[in-house]
Amino acid sequence: MRWVRLVAAAGLGALLVGCGSNSPSNPPAAGSGNNGGQLSGTITVLAAASLTESFNALGKQFEAAHPGTTVRFSFGASSALAQQVTGGAPADVFASASTSNMDTVVKAGDAGDPANFAKNVAEIAVPADNPAHVAALADLAKSGVKVALCEPQVPCGKLAAAVLKKANVTVKPVTLGPDVKSVLTDVRNGEVDAGVVYVTDVNTAGDKVKGIEIPDSQNASTEYPIAVLKASKNSALAQAFVDYVKGTEGQAELSKVGFAAP
Repeated sequence: MRWVRLVAAAGLGALLVGCGSNSPSNPPAAGSGNNGGQLSGTITVLAAASLTESFNALGKQFEAAHPGTTVRFSFGASSALAQQVTGGAPADVFASASTSNMDTVVKAGDAGDPANFAKNVAEIAVPADNPAHVAALADLAKSGVKVALCEPQVPCGKLAAAVLKKANVTVKPVTLGPDVKSVLTDVRNGEVDAGVVYVTDVNTAGDKVKGIEIPDSQNASTEYPIAVLKASKNSALAQAFVDYVKGTEGQAELSKVGFAAP
């Protein structure tokens, strides 16, 4: 099957296996679905890599609020996750770092009625000691400054391209990461002098990374939409998680690392 190849390529493997439900001809097993109005069972959420810390925390909070539920996550580039969804990968919720990737899923008929739940902006990340003395976007174009960017089809790559275009800065990256966390890792490990990531990634990176703010006149933002997937085997639980992310608790957790309201 086509989705098997896609899932294997993304390393989801066993994570996404076992998320099915009983055949409609059989009575639902205990712990699956929405029996008598009580949420239960397991869902798999495909989410943008930049949501890793926030969603892991939200997943634990949601499970605590709804005993008997389990929320599993698979994080990656939104463009790759969208391909997995349209390829038939078994999942229940998709949270994207880009409206265009969500549009791909909606147009394919795999989701409906997405809602924006957060907004993010770009920031320059440098190692804590900032060896290249990067202070602005223009410094990324200097000879000898090693820069990491996300691949151009990935939301963080598209955002970086928009920012650099607004600043009229041309950068030749030494590496292109498959997602924003890989770029951040290159910066944290000192393999590059700078990377263009999201402000939230800098905020969650710890003391090994320093953030260089980008002026509003040069910066750009991206919206994060979320939706229940039509192939979900536990749509009640999936919708409850989506509502939780959009609600007070979800917004409070997202704001901790610098996500703005949509």
